[in-house]
Amino acid sequence: MGGHLPPVVAAARNAVRAALRGVHPGPAPHHGPGAATPRCLVACSGGADSLALAAAAAHLAGRGELRAGAVVVDHGLQDGSRAAAERAAAQLRGLGLDPVLVRRVEVGGTGSEADARAARYAALEEAAAVTGASAVLLGHTLDDQAEQVFLGLARGSGIRSLSGMPAARGVFLRPFLALRRADTEAVCAHEGLAFWTDPTNDGRHALRNRVRLDVLPVVEAALGPGTAEALARTADLSRADADYLDRAAASALDALVRGDRPGELRLDLPGLRGLDAALAGRALRAAVVRVGGEPPTFERSAALGRLVAGSASAGPLQLAGHVEARRVRGAAGRGPLLMLRRVPGPGSPDA
Repeated sequence: MGGHLPPVVAAARNAVRAALRGVHPGPAPHHGPGAATPRCLVACSGGADSLALAAAAAHLAGRGELRAGAVVVDHGLQDGSRAAAERAAAQLRGLGLDPVLVRRVEVGGTGSEADARAARYAALEEAAAVTGASAVLLGHTLDDQAEQVFLGLARGSGIRSLSGMPAARGVFLRPFLALRRADTEAVCAHEGLAFWTDPTNDGRHALRNRVRLDVLPVVEAALGPGTAEALARTADLSRADADYLDRAAASALDALVRGDRPGELRLDLPGLRGLDAALAGRALRAAVVRVGGEPPTFERSAALGRLVAGSASAGPLQLAGHVEARRVRGAAGRGPLLMLRRVPGPGSPDA
């Protein structure tokens, strides 16, 4: 569209441009103009956030700065979801994005939000692989980030949970983490795009919806404007600290390994006891995951810490993912060890 360019539209385009800076171009279909530009896919639901993202990507593609397609995931959980997905795909094609894929997925488990998310991300990764895209752009905004941080705070999940959503993880990029939802609606208005509003977003059965609709407005009314920005800033600060601590813990864990084979890890126990608590807990969680277990809960982490410190029982301590931990004696001339071992679970072929 001609005329004056609203600042939010320029901000959206610049955010996409910055997110893709340094992204490898990936395989090119030809060696002509644009062959060295990155290929990306916009994950689009038809909502304001992802349509605004698609519009920004389409504008940059029209300038030859990138090659942009899109993928619409239909979870099939609502009446009319197929029609909504096709409407979104039609708008994306109208923007000039190519290819535009529609992926219908089967949501397993209980059909929860987490199950839908797992199915969606698997479909997005598959679409990226099929099209040769180097990046998949997600439309999460500053408001989404604020809600994520608030939920982590309410759950008492620690600094990693307070880190919220990263701007980049693997093939996934989130260019709009500094933009508000209202900004994306303004972009859609400028581009003449009619966005779809998911009716489930107005229901209060989901905890995130209650945070968005009921909790954060009350907090902002009580504390004044800027609550969402402050929560998002907390994510940025927390992520830098969490990343540093995780790297330090990984190095400490490597130095403590006294035996390592598939499904089993033996760690120097005195060395573990000598670690700062902030590193010890992270090193232990990483060790459990390394042998095939699940990240331990707060309660299991505390029990594992007591085992390391020298509790009356030497174990075994059962951890999620069919992993057990116990204190064992080291070989001659070696100190005591902590052994983490994956054990056959019910229904396992090794049971």
